[in-house]
This record gives sequence, C-alpha cells and structure tokens, in this order.
Amino acid sequence: MTSETTRRRTLLKGISSRAWEHPADRGALVALRKLQGFDTILRKFSAFMSERAIRMHLLGSAVRVSERQFPRMNQLYAEAATVLDVQELPELYVVASPVFNAMTIGIDKPKIVVNSALVDLLDDDELRFVLGHELGHALSGHALYRTLLQYILTFGMTLASVPFGGIGLIALRSALSEWSRKSELSSDRAGLLATQDVQAAIRVNMKLASGGHLADLDQTEFLSQAHDYQDTEDLRDSIAKLILVDASTHPMNVVRASEIRKWVDSGAYARILSGEYPRRDGDRDAKISEEASAAADAYATEFKESEDALAKLARDLGDGISDLGKWVSAKVRGD
Repeated sequence: MTSETTRRRTLLKGISSRAWEHPADRGALVALRKLQGFDTILRKFSAFMSERAIRMHLLGSAVRVSERQFPRMNQLYAEAATVLDVQELPELYVVASPVFNAMTIGIDKPKIVVNSALVDLLDDDELRFVLGHELGHALSGHALYRTLLQYILTFGMTLASVPFGGIGLIALRSALSEWSRKSELSSDRAGLLATQDVQAAIRVNMKLASGGHLADLDQTEFLSQAHDYQDTEDLRDSIAKLILVDASTHPMNVVRASEIRKWVDSGAYARILSGEYPRRDGDRDAKISEEASAAADAYATEFKESEDALAKLARDLGDGISDLGKWVSAKVRGD
C-alpha cells in the first residue's frame, strides 16, 4: 500500500474522523453515535435487506477495482487510504456513466462507487482527492446516520396529519439538508488531507462546475464568484439563495472550493499535518456538549463575518433591539 508518492505525504496515524468533520457535522455525529443499540439494529437490518443486493448489483453491472482492474485508480485509492490510516478498506467500483459523480453506499460494509466520467476527467491528484472524499464519508459513518435520519424523517410524515405538524416536518427536512451539506464539506477536508494538494482539491470543483474546461478558467476569478455568491448585497438574492439550497443535500461547487480555501487559511489543515489532531482512541470520550458548543460557535462566527444582505439585516435588527432594550432598561432605572 506504499509508493514513492505516498511517502511524500504526511501519514496521519490513528487519525479520528473528528479531525476533518465540520463542527456542525461533528456535533450531530457525536450525538448520534451515542444512540448505541439503534445504530446496531439499523446496521443489521440494512445488511440483511439491502447490503447483499447492492453488492450483487455492483458485481453484476460495474467493475471492481483491483491491481488488475483500473490499476491506476487502485494505486491512488491505496495511497489515500494509507494517508488516512484506514483500517478496513471499502470495496471500490467503477460504473459506466457520463455523469460526474461518486458515492459511498451501504451501511454495514460501505462501498465506494465512482462514475467513469470522473475517471476520464481527473488527473491523479484530483482523483485521489475524490477517493479521499468518499473515504471520509465511510469513516465518518455518514451513510449510517443519513439512513437513520431519513427514517426519522419518514416517521415524521405522520406529523402531516396533525394541525401545524407540517411545519415541524419542513423544519426537520431543512435541518437534515443542512447537516448533509455540512457533511460534504467534512468529506472535502478528508479528500484534501488524502491528496495534500490544495490546488488539486480546488481544481476538482472547477472541473465539475465547468464540465472539465479547466484551460478556460482562472482560479482567482472562480473563487471571486464564491464571494459574489456568498456576500451578495441584495436582499432578494439572499432570499433566492435560501430557496435554492433548502432541499439541496450538496453545497454548490463554487462554494465548496471557497470553503476548502477558508479551511486551509484558518490554519486547521496545517495543524493536522503537523500532528495536531484527535485520535480514534479518544472517540468514545467525545462529549456532546462540547461538540454542540463548537457547532454553535461555528455558526455564530459564520453569521458574524458574513457580508450577505440577509445576515447584515439580521445583525442590524439585533443591534437595534439590543439598543432599545438598553434604553428601556435605563428609563426603568431612572437614568
């Protein structure tokens, strides 16, 4: 599982998935991991009902990657797994499809599926990023908890028959979609750690957004698009964004590239490469309260620093209410 290219990367021995998980993703995962018993039942149910069917479908219609089938991808996959210190490597398949996509499916024994279009589109460093991204999903257990939350959402359909119950269902769906988007940002970080090439990670999103026309793109301009999207000054654009992403499970490619850049600029990426990261042997001791606090801090920072018109309005209204409260308090005291 070693190669010359692997040895030039920092191997992250014993790294926990908490190292790359976005605070909002990590807080939800730590809480869900405490539901011991239910996740075991879900794993067994999935293994009995669908895991075998998924594997048989892949064996019958796709190509299982090995040393003799897609050897280039097999080598890149091994390198990514070595860097992330993966203990049990999921089976990897290539399926014929013109759609740029890859996915991690299955709960008890996750499997990674890469569409052939991505194999044709990406160079080695970019493909290693994608494979690391999917390994990030597998190691974080996103498939398990997505299924768990989907069941919760399905059971919540009964709320529709209760007065005002639909409001709760909409809120639950929105929360599920928001968590899913953050889980994608988490896995992008895992992909970056696997390839340890920031430019390659950003190029993947540039290629996905453009259909592969990298020669016609400029990275600075591409990231500038993210600023225009995220920090729009028109309130109507802010509302349009909320509607666009409400039911989306994935962030947009321009946003993903920007978030990778922000994570690198924060210093978190460099700290992990220097050996400063949580280990797997400490996962059981992770506290829900601490992770929830970290998630709240992340959202608070994002809200405080956002230049989006709606965020600015909310801050201005909050400041106005605060000033009004101080004025009323002063009058009551007779100041």
